[in-house]
Amino acid sequence: MQTITRVALDAMGGDNAPAEIVKGAVDAVCQREDIKVFLVGQEDVVKEELAKHSYAEDRITVVDAPEVIEMAEPPVQAIRKKKQSSIVVGMNMVRQNEVDAFVSAGSSGAILVGGQTIVGRIHGIKRPPLAPIIPTETGMSLLIDCGANVDARPEHLLQFAVMGSIYMEQIMGVEKPRVAIVNIGAEEEKGNALVRETYPLLTACKDINFVGSIEAREIPHGGADVIVCEAFVGNVILKLYEGLAATLVGVIKQGLMSTLRSKIGAALALPALKKTLKAFDASEYGGAPLLGLNGLVVKTHGSSKAVEVTNSIYQCVAFREKNINGIIKERIIDTENEGKEDGNGI
Repeated sequence: MQTITRVALDAMGGDNAPAEIVKGAVDAVCQREDIKVFLVGQEDVVKEELAKHSYAEDRITVVDAPEVIEMAEPPVQAIRKKKQSSIVVGMNMVRQNEVDAFVSAGSSGAILVGGQTIVGRIHGIKRPPLAPIIPTETGMSLLIDCGANVDARPEHLLQFAVMGSIYMEQIMGVEKPRVAIVNIGAEEEKGNALVRETYPLLTACKDINFVGSIEAREIPHGGADVIVCEAFVGNVILKLYEGLAATLVGVIKQGLMSTLRSKIGAALALPALKKTLKAFDASEYGGAPLLGLNGLVVKTHGSSKAVEVTNSIYQCVAFREKNINGIIKERIIDTENEGKEDGNGI
């Protein structure tokens, strides 16, 4: 008997909600039979959007959540006060095991706070990191952490490395993924205090394939499979990565359309160019999982279109099928005795 993966999807989160979110859900259930989606949001609004599509009605259920957490709201306050928001309702569904995962393109801060306070951390996990897949010249890498923990400690980064390795092995099929820590040089003695203190912990860890430091310029070349850093550095890398990619695409298009000769050349090169650009499209990999929680929470881009929503849903299926949380519980290095327990890190 086929196992169904149940995904709660925030229908109200992101710049393109609810239209693109609903379309992504419909595309997912129409293309695969092992998924059921619970669209969480303002019932009338969501049902009006759903009415524009054809789908198997037993595979999509609307869950009413009349409140919406806006992007600019203080995250902790929003989670506490808006109990009927799509983010809080969806995460409670994960906590109560009504669904296997929750996906949202909404407020990053609210998702991070809700993930830790509602879904909760796996025992022994000190700080759950956000871990997006980024495209590289040789395929893809996992950037961990990209936005959840701006004041991380060495023992946190060690856990990031272990969880990142598990994810790349099990979900992306990378055997013995190369783990590197972001640094300003290749030498072990370089870097700030956090990097210098983390380096020997990564070197001593037998559960990862640590290859040393990686400079930012080597990341797009695929210099490592798991890129470890604290959230401030990771978020800067991610935003620069996305901004530069968008700029280059725009400049290339402008150049190709500048003269009649270039337009003719563009027509000939277009198929190859589309294939190349598609390989560098991060939306093909879905969203960023918040690893180390008692259930799966996935944060997608605020500007997500239907394709990224669909791929994020597929990502949830793979996460459940591969039992990622079970493997993390078995393999994670518990560093509770190596440093003072710091609570939820909020």
